[in-house]
Amino acid sequence: MINLMDYPLIIFVISMLVLWLSAKVGVLLRTKKALDEDTREDFDLILASTLTLLGLIIGFTFSMATGRYDQRKNYEEEEANAIGTEYLRADLLPVADAAKAKRLLTTYVDQRILFYTTRNIDQLNQINAYTAQLQAQLWSAVQAPVAAQPTPPAALVASGMNDVLNSQGYTQAAWWNRIPVAAWCLMGTIAICANVLMGYKVRNSKVAVVLLILPLTVSVALFLIAEIDSPRSGIIRVTPQNLISLSQSLQGH
Repeated sequence: MINLMDYPLIIFVISMLVLWLSAKVGVLLRTKKALDEDTREDFDLILASTLTLLGLIIGFTFSMATGRYDQRKNYEEEEANAIGTEYLRADLLPVADAAKAKRLLTTYVDQRILFYTTRNIDQLNQINAYTAQLQAQLWSAVQAPVAAQPTPPAALVASGMNDVLNSQGYTQAAWWNRIPVAAWCLMGTIAICANVLMGYKVRNSKVAVVLLILPLTVSVALFLIAEIDSPRSGIIRVTPQNLISLSQSLQGH
């Protein structure tokens, strides 16, 4: 199922069109029944309150998006640290088992980098399937020697591998943690109401730019929120700098 929130540019185009049409609806309503002097002050209060509420909702949603973006960045760093630490701890295993674990970890890092950089859904499914296979092989690579010699250093290796596997799960959960659809619907509804009221308020609606200012401003804000909230689409994305640096370091070894 296609998630519209994964396409920020489409969000911008749709929101701009819908909000502009909402403003035009407000203008149409005003032509049928204009405001009198007695109700104009009350209407101004309603318009100001609606615009304030819209600004608050956009601000809170933007904060939610940036928080999730920072969380994805932090988990990428933690994942790189866990893999790098386990690569060093692998030396505590017998030579043959250590070489196998290090080889698997090197391949695993490359797959994790692809997870962050790919945009193709089919390729992503292949990466996730191969990652699951590598995780099973990594655990098997340390399970046998640790079970054969259950020493404190061996337990340290097993604990480190557990951190590697857990960090991937935390990363995946952070990428699934998106702004709820209900929040988008609420924000869109308030934005439409605000533009209808604005169109009803504007006196010189013949000047086209007047009806474009608020729709354009709100659409840009929604576009930016969608950009930050969509981890695999758009321009603002989490770059796996720590994993890339770790991969280069492991290849040097």
